[in-house]
Order: sequence, then structure tokens, then C-alpha cells
Amino acid sequence: MPKSLPPSQLIPRLLAGDRLALSRAISRVEAGGEDARELLAGVFPHTGRAHLVGVTGAPGTGKSTLVTGLVQAYRAAGMTVAVLAVDPTSPFTGGALLGDRVRMSKLSGDAGVFIRSMATRGSLGGLAAATADALLLLDAAGYERILIETVGVGQAEVEIAGTAHTTIVVEAPGLGDEVQAIKAGVLEIADIFVVNKADRPGVERTVGNLELMLHMAEGTPRQLFHHGQWLKVTAAPVEDENDGWQVQVFKTVAASGGGIPEVMAEIERHRAWLAENGRLAARERLRMARSVEQIVQAELLRRLRAAFPADNLAGLVEEVAARTLDPYAAAERVLSRMGSKQTATGESAVGNRTYKFFPQ
Repeated sequence: MPKSLPPSQLIPRLLAGDRLALSRAISRVEAGGEDARELLAGVFPHTGRAHLVGVTGAPGTGKSTLVTGLVQAYRAAGMTVAVLAVDPTSPFTGGALLGDRVRMSKLSGDAGVFIRSMATRGSLGGLAAATADALLLLDAAGYERILIETVGVGQAEVEIAGTAHTTIVVEAPGLGDEVQAIKAGVLEIADIFVVNKADRPGVERTVGNLELMLHMAEGTPRQLFHHGQWLKVTAAPVEDENDGWQVQVFKTVAASGGGIPEVMAEIERHRAWLAENGRLAARERLRMARSVEQIVQAELLRRLRAAFPADNLAGLVEEVAARTLDPYAAAERVLSRMGSKQTATGESAVGNRTYKFFPQ
């Protein structure tokens, strides 16, 4: 296949399941430009069929091993699976370090599995900037389940909840992450908790602490073991769009496959629950709202940079630093160069969640 194949010829091959066409399409959307826009527009009517499963958690919890086990379980059930593994960015090449794909090498050679690593390239929230676009391509290519593994940097990885239909938060014994989970807000994003490496000492304590945190969401005082002492903690009741869904904690030993079938069954149960209660469509609308917002913000930033060169901006910064111009007046001056005297504001409400576009 020629590398310079135009989108009009690349799209039919991708929709037919051509893996090479899919790989090249993902590379083009990562690069951006008109080709990327044409590709995404062409495949978009063929999307919306895959179920997206996010897997997040701190480094060392065994996310990649869990993902590998889930892929094998889904393949045994006859489903096609794609994996989007978001890796840290190499400081030398700017590309993905590919650590996750190396650990998933046992999946190579299976035509029903597609694995792609993406570099964060400075993007925060545990995902790469082009993650949403790559997911559309994988969906259009016909993969029934798409597993998204975040970069694994800790408390910043809540963006996955707005990307996936089902979010799995992975913990492991002995990492002391139970209290960190409260700080990170994972109670709000987790649809399923998995305590991996359950053959290690302390697993029951980790499971117990997570279950106590789930009870805390009801506003009932509970005790939590942290750094060698019991803490009494109380939380206000959490208003959750998952009202009616009971988040469960599962124990796995992913390296040997222990507990994987139960987690897969819970993913499918959650998918069915979302569909039966209209929540799947609501989450999809939420994803589309975020996608539109991100595209508009990126385009506004591009236009801003074109209208206001870096040297002009440096002059403004000097005025602000000298206290002769306040930051808001500086921002107004920049926006005026774009033909707009004020930022646009708006809100998009989906279910119990509200998205603010371009908040001031």
C-alpha cells in the first residue's frame, strides 16, 4: 500500500478491516492537518458501535497485565478487540516509549486484536491529545471492544471517565493508594474497582478500604486504615449519574488469569445496564460534547497563534510583568486581534453532568 494513499482511498480499506490502513490513518490523525479532518469525516457515520473500556490506576498496579488478560478473555468469547495504550513521551524522540505494547507481546499474531501505543506529548489527564480521534478510527474499523489504558501517572487521570463507557480503576496491595483514591476523585469515575496482584499480602485490607470508601459516598462515617493508623472519615453523599449502579470490588491475579472472567462479566453487565437505562446514549452524548469542545478550543488556539505572533505576545508579557498592564487587559488585547472582544461562553448539559465551553 502506498504511504501517500489519499483519504478517499484509505477510508474504504479501513472500513473493510485493513490493519495497515488503520495504522496509517491513526498516524495521520496524530499528525493533524486536512488529511486527518477528511479521514475522520469519512469514517464518522460508521462509528458508535464499539464499547469503550478505560483502564486507569497508579504505576505498578498491573494495568497492562490486566488488559492483556481481558483481551484474551474477549477473544476466547469470539469478540474482536483493540487496545489503545497511552504511553509516556520519550524525551529524545517525542514518541511513545512503547512499554505497554512490549508487555502485551503475547497478543501479537492474532488478527482479531489491534494494539496501538500513543505518546502523551505533554497532554495531561492520562490520555494523548489524539485519543478521541484514534478511538473513532478503531470503532469504524469494526472492533467490538476497545480497551484504553492510561499512562499511569496517578491523581491526574480522571479524563478517562469522559472518554470511556466503562471505567475500571486498578489498585494493588501495599501501594497505599486507598486515601490517594479519595484525593484523585476516583470514587466518581470508577464503574468497577479491581484489586490486582491479589496473591500478595494485604489484599483483604486494600479491598476492605475500597469498600469502605464506597460506603462513604452514602455519607456514613467509616474507618479507614492509612499509614499504620485507623482514621475516621465522613463524606457528603455523592450525586452520581450512576445512581442505581452498585460499584463492586474484584480481586484478580492477572498474571495467571485469576479473576479475569469475573471482571469481563462485570464489564458486560455494566454495558447492559447502561443500555437498559438510557445511560449509554447519555455517555455517548457527553463524549461528543467533549469532542466538539476540544476541537473548537484547538482551532481557536491555532487562530490565536496565527493572529498574534510570539514576539508580540512577549511584549505583552513584559508589560504584565512590569505591572503596567493587568492580565485581563492583556488577554482582551490578544482577543481583539482575532476580532472578538470577549470569550464565548456556553454550557452543554448531559444527564447530571454539565460541560462548560470556554469558561472565563
